[in-house]
Amino acid sequence: MPYITDYGHGISAIDSGFGRPQLAAIHLVVEDGHAALVDTGTNASLPIVLAALKDKGLSPEQVEYVILTHIHLDHAGGAGALMRALPNARLTVHPRGARHMADPSRLVAGTIAVYGEAQARKMYGDIPPIPAERMLETPGGTAILLGGRELAFLDTPGHARHHVCIRDSRTGHIFAGDMFGLSYRELDIGRRQFVFPTTTPVQFDPAAMHASIDRLLALGPEAIYVTHFGQVREAPRLGADLHRLIDAHVKVALHHRGAGGERHERIKAGIIDILLGEAQRHGWRMAPAALLQLMAVDVQLNAQGLGAWLDGSA
Repeated sequence: MPYITDYGHGISAIDSGFGRPQLAAIHLVVEDGHAALVDTGTNASLPIVLAALKDKGLSPEQVEYVILTHIHLDHAGGAGALMRALPNARLTVHPRGARHMADPSRLVAGTIAVYGEAQARKMYGDIPPIPAERMLETPGGTAILLGGRELAFLDTPGHARHHVCIRDSRTGHIFAGDMFGLSYRELDIGRRQFVFPTTTPVQFDPAAMHASIDRLLALGPEAIYVTHFGQVREAPRLGADLHRLIDAHVKVALHHRGAGGERHERIKAGIIDILLGEAQRHGWRMAPAALLQLMAVDVQLNAQGLGAWLDGSA
């Protein structure tokens, strides 16, 4: 089962098939025959998820929750299709995101604004609405029980105002969505992992992101699960890197605030400099050209998000 990575304690990462291998994970949590999925990938992920459940000896009826860390479509685009296939599941979502899952029109419009209509439709397809009666709003401070295993929701803005992280009571581990950055397995050196922040549009807030990262670190998790991709450890070291890199992104954005029509490209070039600097700092083995290809979409989205932040903070 090369598309499933098992971490023990009933936790697995399912490769969603989005974009390229090990780009976006759907995390599966199983407790005494009760199952939950954290994030959903896209519509194209549905057969992969159903196959993974079968490989784990689970039926669609055993999935009790589909948990969204936030509603960006690489995390939530497959929610409607999944909910149709999982008859007993309830969708958990931050209150700020619930209305967009019930009526995805603004969510789709925002995605088209970022990617362009043709690319957005190609990546995500049609996004069906989810009936309100199948949704459970889960702001920070709420919790659900999965076979007696408590999953507690933490309000963690910074990447998006509707972002939550989920703490697993059994392990103390945290499902962090995009709040703990990107950690691609191609960059690992042995067991040593690395992170890079994601400042994608349109709700990047550096002060809130710093605070949310500190909130996660204060819980002392032995492991954190990021959507891009899978389990990371050594949270204090990675968190310190995220704080440093967020500040570096902000510095680049502010430096090019007045660059007019050239602003986006200059910010993008600044992010590339940060990325190449990290490669040198850590001794990443990937050639620079391959690294830039691997991170091309992330660099583009980070630059767009920094631009949106500048426009919103002017």
